Amino acid sequence: MYLEEIVAAHRRMAEADDRRLGDLLRQLDGRGAARGFASRIRGEDHLSVIAEIKRRSPSKGDLNPRLDPKAMASDYAAGGAACLSVLTDGEFFGGSSADLAAARGAVPLPVLRKDFTVSALDVLDARLMGADCVLLIAAVLDDDELRSFHALATDVGLDALVEVHDERELERALAVGAELIGVNQRDLRTFRVDQDRAARLAASIPASAVRVAESGVRGRADAVALRAAGYDAVLVGESIVTSGSPESAVRDLLVP
Repeated sequence: MYLEEIVAAHRRMAEADDRRLGDLLRQLDGRGAARGFASRIRGEDHLSVIAEIKRRSPSKGDLNPRLDPKAMASDYAAGGAACLSVLTDGEFFGGSSADLAAARGAVPLPVLRKDFTVSALDVLDARLMGADCVLLIAAVLDDDELRSFHALATDVGLDALVEVHDERELERALAVGAELIGVNQRDLRTFRVDQDRAARLAASIPASAVRVAESGVRGRADAVALRAAGYDAVLVGESIVTSGSPESAVRDLLVP
């Protein structure tokens, strides 16, 4: 229910978007290099934390609707986060490009634009709003879209986190050359979390790829288990957004 509704809304917006690809590409002329998202994770000697700035979710409602993205980003950085993830979907998650710009401006960490990418313009928008990485969800993209969006992201200097949920989607991610792979333990159709999904898929992800476990990370015990399964990073939102101390919540996940 959730996935179909959200993706349908984004595809309607994409169909109504009459901007030209070439015009956006020209806007990128002279733009400085992005902060290396995957390279930041590779450079750490412990489980990296991708800390998420998230106001609400379709399944849980308001999480922290009045959060200050600058203050939250600073808390995450102080806690040792390697990267940030910022929701920019407004209708369903209460996010915005302004949240991303504010968070990125507050700290030197690389930032993922967390959104439902369904068009080439979405990829370029991520770069234009200051993101260093774009999310490509295999479940919502066909093979041609996944391939072309991944190639475009690379061409404009973005890392691309390719999100998968099962072995078939992982095969598709590897087929387009994905080197940054996220396993989402949340079923985007029901929003239920399967705590074992990441552990099951870990062995199938090449060691050369950066492995990211997404969703369902409730605390240090989960982080320890995911590190033991071979993950390089965890992407964590709800548990740290709603914690009384985001800095401490992030620090607790830094498993050797």
